[in-house]
Amino acid sequence: MVHLRIVVPSYQSEHVLDLLGHMASVCNLIFLERAARKPEGDVILCDVAREEASVIVSDLRELEVDIEGSIAIEQIDSTISVAADAAERAAVGGPGDAVVWEEVEARTSESTELSSNYLLFMALACLIASVGILLDSPILIVGAMIVGPEFGPIAGLCVAVVQRRREVARRSFAALAIGFPIGITAAFLFALAIRGVDLTPEGFAVDEHPLTDFISHPDAFSFIVASFAGAAGVLSLTSAKSGALIGVLVSVTTIPAAANIGVAAAYTEWSEWGGAMLQLGVNLAAILIAGIATLYVQRLLYTRRRRAHLHDTAREAAGLPLGHSRRADGSAYSRPPAGTESPR
Repeated sequence: MVHLRIVVPSYQSEHVLDLLGHMASVCNLIFLERAARKPEGDVILCDVAREEASVIVSDLRELEVDIEGSIAIEQIDSTISVAADAAERAAVGGPGDAVVWEEVEARTSESTELSSNYLLFMALACLIASVGILLDSPILIVGAMIVGPEFGPIAGLCVAVVQRRREVARRSFAALAIGFPIGITAAFLFALAIRGVDLTPEGFAVDEHPLTDFISHPDAFSFIVASFAGAAGVLSLTSAKSGALIGVLVSVTTIPAAANIGVAAAYTEWSEWGGAMLQLGVNLAAILIAGIATLYVQRLLYTRRRRAHLHDTAREAAGLPLGHSRRADGSAYSRPPAGTESPR
């Protein structure tokens, strides 16, 4: 279940209450008249089956609640309620498979910000990976994979492509286009410093590190594993199961490959440099392709659910048209003349 906190202009409250009241997947509906002060209006609280959350939010946006009021979505960890159980049963599908698209958009929007912390994490992850390469230590390589923040912009780019959001795509691409060069440069300067002060581990050779050799020698399995990881990462993002994301981060070698580009350049080992470049490109391409494909399928399933919901009689009770979206055909809800609001 998810919890909705809706601030709505008083003239629109009756429509929202009629919509929510006629939805079998909604329970614990609460109406607080004129409780909101900024913006002014009524507050409506309710719990919604996760499967129906985005569908209902779409209806609320047709009523322009997001323009004249606000809609907040919160996760409910546990609910002890017969009414909530009935609401979950009324929703089609399983809650574990449901995607709350507004949550996905909010997460990806936050993770695509090109901030100083993001760049710092990129640099630190590549520095850890550089030490792992110098010491031929798989443990440090795994640690660098976990520290790396690059999956956020990659996921944001996948969402932007599927939902055709140019601004998110621009920010995601900028984060990747700036973040990876920063990490590579940090690894390059670090390796130069290590080489300059003669701290290179004894017996180290850029092209001979058997335990971490996979970083710069991509093959068919590099693409396959990255594809699986991209699909798993998107599923983790859309289902809010963040635990699976750790496994995704340690499945692909984007950060280690970026670090190896810098290390190989510092030691002028250009064949290793080319292999690391190819590994980075293969991983990024595979993750993007798999992530976009996974999101596209999920979006198709949501679109099918949304189209079926457009014929729900709850929409008619709320004054929304049956069979089509009010926003899709360009019309908008018109505020009634002053003095004609329906009191509750």
